[in-house]
Amino acid sequence: GCNPLAETGRSKLQNQRAVLNQQILRAVRMRAGAENLLRATTNNKVREQVLLELSFVNSDLQILKEELEGLNISVEVYQNTEETFSIPLVPLGLKETKEVDFTVPLKDFILEHYSEDSSEYEDEIADLMDLRQACRTPSRDEAGIEMLISYFLQLGYVENRFFPPTRHMGVLFTWYDSFTGVPVCQQNLLLEKASILFNIGALYTQIGTRCNRQTQAGLENAVDAFQRAAGVLSYLKETFTHTPSYDMSPAMLNVLVKMMLAQAQECVFEQIGLPGIRNEFFTLVKMTQEVAKVGEVYMLVNTAMNQEPVKENIPYSWSKLAQIKSDHYKALAHYFIATILCDHELQSGDDEDQQEKALSQLYDHMPEGLMVLTVLKDKVQRKQLGKAHLRKAIVYHEEALRVCGLCKKLRNIDVLQEVLTAAHKRSLLKYAQQETEDDFLSLIQAPDILPKTEHKIETIAPQFSKVKVKDFFHRLGPLTVFSAKQRWTAPRTICIHHEAGELGFSLKGGSPVQIYCLDPACSAASMGLKEGDYVVSVGGVDCKWLGVNEVLEKFKSVGEQPIEIEVISCQDTAASMHSKSATYSVGMQKTYSLICLAMEEDKIDQTKKAPLKLPFLSWGTKNRQKAASTLCLPSAVAGSSQIKKKLSPFTLLNTESSLY
Repeated sequence: GCNPLAETGRSKLQNQRAVLNQQILRAVRMRAGAENLLRATTNNKVREQVLLELSFVNSDLQILKEELEGLNISVEVYQNTEETFSIPLVPLGLKETKEVDFTVPLKDFILEHYSEDSSEYEDEIADLMDLRQACRTPSRDEAGIEMLISYFLQLGYVENRFFPPTRHMGVLFTWYDSFTGVPVCQQNLLLEKASILFNIGALYTQIGTRCNRQTQAGLENAVDAFQRAAGVLSYLKETFTHTPSYDMSPAMLNVLVKMMLAQAQECVFEQIGLPGIRNEFFTLVKMTQEVAKVGEVYMLVNTAMNQEPVKENIPYSWSKLAQIKSDHYKALAHYFIATILCDHELQSGDDEDQQEKALSQLYDHMPEGLMVLTVLKDKVQRKQLGKAHLRKAIVYHEEALRVCGLCKKLRNIDVLQEVLTAAHKRSLLKYAQQETEDDFLSLIQAPDILPKTEHKIETIAPQFSKVKVKDFFHRLGPLTVFSAKQRWTAPRTICIHHEAGELGFSLKGGSPVQIYCLDPACSAASMGLKEGDYVVSVGGVDCKWLGVNEVLEKFKSVGEQPIEIEVISCQDTAASMHSKSATYSVGMQKTYSLICLAMEEDKIDQTKKAPLKLPFLSWGTKNRQKAASTLCLPSAVAGSSQIKKKLSPFTLLNTESSLY
């Protein structure tokens, strides 16, 4: 990762975010204590004092939230350092987390579950902790993305090796909400995986905003980065359900995906217009449709941002910026079509049919009494419709400037003000160049423009397979056998004596090999060797990763001499239900009830049986037959047959999952 002490603009913002998170945590704890005292006391004077204190704490929390919003709209820091005359793009800030010490829980589990000397795995545990620490400050490039993906994949191995479905490991993961700053603490590794995915998407947005939008290559990279960011956030929404923080809720992720695709569409328009927009009929028709598409997608983003429950937590300035961009690009669409009508009169050598067809594609319907071909041929109607479009463009420009002036955070972004003002002046100048004597007679209203694009923007799914990682705990053995869901006996030492050149058993399977066709009368059986035992060591040499031929070679290498082997036996796993995730509530008010229900649970009568609630974070899988996916971590079922299949870091611990 990057140097956490480096004095870059981005690192300063992240440090400010971390400080604000701590201040919000203290304020929320203070409020929780005051609310508890308010519920407990019956003294009216104490209640008055507590209510006064609560009003101060809530005001402080509101101020802190506004400061956090200010960090989220500090877009200038993330833009390219080259001077540019473009509306800034919005990146996502990285989620902050606390340090986690894996040492004691993993060492205890290795000793207890795998019956191995845990001190031999200190380096592997240290590597895992170093990787996690580095992921807190990733570099803003492909190397940073690769590092975050590497840790995400490594968590898949760690989950299968050390996190059984029957109990928690005692490792507490703490992550702060990117928008509210409220901490979420769970002993569930899925919170860690979901937060890393969010940061991968956030880092892609920061890479996209950093690209140089004055070059074709830079704009192509920006489009790609925003599409990948949308793909990662979409994958997070579909894969992890019931997430405990607002920034990873399905509604919020849906809005963020729309926003990233809108920014990608905006970069596509800039890419088309980068070489310059020729004042030519068909070129302007194409640009009109493209810019109208940008205005439409930002209008949809703004609508989504103003829906509950997202409206309460999305930064206000983001919503206003989406509205400004929607109005700005709609104004540009009307300006382009006005230029077509005012500057390009139908000449004798022009193709009437082609121009009529192109112009008719811009409208859903023409104003009453007007026909496309008539407008093209009639100079007066053409001028009147063109001026109607200019008036509508000016109205949109003025609305964009008005909204920008109302938002304190956006008012301070100089380049935004400059772009909006320049576009407004250009439309006013164009309108002033037209004849004005017939304005009071013109009743034509400019029709809406149909958006269309030749460059469809879609999400790009994350390609985790391109990042190759090696399991840190590779020495524990193949993951298909040596996982947290399967329990084993401690290794037993068996001394093998050759009897007339025969071992008394056969070997089968891959790595590790199994005892097969054991002769009950052989000496190995009398010493405790069982059918189905796994051979983990031959002659003091670890052979968990060796195949049948390689193990047989080791037997042959000692000739007729006795040789000691170590074997383990699989134990039956008792059926158990996965307990609900422990979530740190810090006494949050009703608005944070989605994050934690701890305060509500106190109200349940202990003598009554409380109904089972949905876990906050579940591992969802696409069910083609059912619309919803709320599968949680599965439980081991007693007596179930051992299904042998290759596990990946994303493989569920059991296919027979239970629904909460």
